[in-house]
Amino acid sequence: MKFTVITVCLNAGEKLERTLNSILQQTCTDVEVVLKDGGSTDGSVTEWQRKAAEIPGAERVRVYTQKDKGIYDAMNQAMAHAEGEFVLFLNCGDVLYGNDVLEKINQVIEAQRMAGTDCGSLVLYGDTYSEKNKAVIMSPPTVTGFTCYRNIPCHQSCIYSAALCKGKKYDLQYKIRADYDHFLWCFYHEKAAMYHLGFPVASYEGGGYSENRENRRRDRQEHKQITACYMNRRELLQYRLAMACTLAPLRSAMAESRIFSGIYHWMKECVYRCSSNKHRGK
Repeated sequence: MKFTVITVCLNAGEKLERTLNSILQQTCTDVEVVLKDGGSTDGSVTEWQRKAAEIPGAERVRVYTQKDKGIYDAMNQAMAHAEGEFVLFLNCGDVLYGNDVLEKINQVIEAQRMAGTDCGSLVLYGDTYSEKNKAVIMSPPTVTGFTCYRNIPCHQSCIYSAALCKGKKYDLQYKIRADYDHFLWCFYHEKAAMYHLGFPVASYEGGGYSENRENRRRDRQEHKQITACYMNRRELLQYRLAMACTLAPLRSAMAESRIFSGIYHWMKECVYRCSSNKHRGK
């Protein structure tokens, strides 16, 4: 099995069917879906199972129901059932950006394999379409220490070698940034190869737990705690100064604004492409 797509849910309503359909409609069929249900009482899982007989490819969806301590615990539970070589986590409400996304990713993986890349320690990441702001958020062409400090690619647009997910579970002490901690572990501890796909992988619904104003303080605290685990004091000071000099709060406000988001991400894309072209020219 090439891909495992993991979706965790709890009373997801109609969002569950939308997300599962986006996976089953992929032109690449070498994919299984591990659906981890935390014990939904809204009938969404049982309703989908009732319809499954009429949905092409539904036999590739395996449903597991088990109580959990939150989304990251649910993801750990789901990972124990994954059989694919590569893993993608797709939350309920989010969808894959087009029916050929997994097929294109598979082509990149095979090209990387032919080039001698260790595919047992590989993270592929793409761009993300924000449904909230109606704009494509381009991921950085290369991952550096500053990238890890500033803003990693959207979790729903990252594809991990299964070995990386099995090598370290999501740390449940982090309620918001356990996926961030895991990405930094892949980069710093495992020295995983990071490859930018160059196209959108997921359409992200937005409005998640970390975007709630009440949780932003905790988000900042977890960011500080996690970065201190992987970066030394000199690096942290350097990155903080860089953020201050580049007006990070203003840029964040523009990125989240419905009015300015499209312009901001277009400008960021231009900068990334210019930087990438210069790098190729060296």
